[in-house]
Amino acid sequence: MYPWFQIVTLMVLVALSLGHTIPRPGVGCTSLNRRKSWNDLTNLEKAEYIRAERCLMSHPPVVGTTEGAQNLWDELQWTHIWQGNYIHFVGHFLPWHRYLIRTHELLLQTLCGYTGAQPYWDEVTDYESGPLHESSVFDPVFGVGGNGFGEEGCIRDGPFRDTILHLKAGGDNEDYCISRRFDQTTFGWANRSNIEACHALSKYTEAWVCYNTYPHSAGHAALGGVMFDTIYSNGDPIFYLHHAYVDRMWWQWQQADLANRLTEIGGPNVPSQEVLQSVGLPPPSSTLVDYNGDEGDTTTLAHVLWMHGIRPNVTIAEVMDLGGGVICAEYF
Repeated sequence: MYPWFQIVTLMVLVALSLGHTIPRPGVGCTSLNRRKSWNDLTNLEKAEYIRAERCLMSHPPVVGTTEGAQNLWDELQWTHIWQGNYIHFVGHFLPWHRYLIRTHELLLQTLCGYTGAQPYWDEVTDYESGPLHESSVFDPVFGVGGNGFGEEGCIRDGPFRDTILHLKAGGDNEDYCISRRFDQTTFGWANRSNIEACHALSKYTEAWVCYNTYPHSAGHAALGGVMFDTIYSNGDPIFYLHHAYVDRMWWQWQQADLANRLTEIGGPNVPSQEVLQSVGLPPPSSTLVDYNGDEGDTTTLAHVLWMHGIRPNVTIAEVMDLGGGVICAEYF
């Protein structure tokens, strides 16, 4: 039995006795989820998050219609797989992932007894502090485990080392491991100057492209393996800490001119053929494009964000305010 599991067992008994106010979409917030850096969590808080994450991986499917899905984690991954060529390289990239992070957070809380909020991986701080593999988030006991090894790059330590993923695009499902191949060079894209350059942009149509280019790409490219795959990346649990960090950057940009940026959106609502070809992805299905709520080729506040039935559909307008009734969060 892993040492962290013994600690988690004790922690769960304490945490479940504390209770937690869980807001529902559209109802409004009574208590904001205080999202903190992984570095600022106590070991007990880290252990509780890991316990709840493992709970999602063993929880039965809640939708029940995804071919090959053996658990809720598979269904969450399918939500990203099915839309992988539609939720990237578009104006709704940031809002869609904001809602996915909230969906994940709510599932931890409502189905797995998690009493905390979604933490984030403070990548720029870890980049400035030392080598990638020394980041506390990759600790084998109080983290998500470290680098991968061997030809397939499967991770060999930590609480998710034996996790098997099952789904792939196009119905070509097969079992595969959580793989990583650390790359310190591409982790350099997380540097502070790249973030400040994005923060300085005044238009959303420029800002989302900037955040996607280096600050967002840093975490995916530096970890390699599953995280480096545009489609399958949320099979690795670090995905949710990484995208909470990206969401935090977007919120910082919004806060710089909140009165205007709570309603500022734009960008294409379907990736261009050139972009899709460059990353080897086919055009998105009409079943995705036809429901999106936009009347033209530009992402609007009416754009519909789809979570595969795991959570109700919402519009971009409903997730623009981080502290609003749908997301109900604050970052520290």
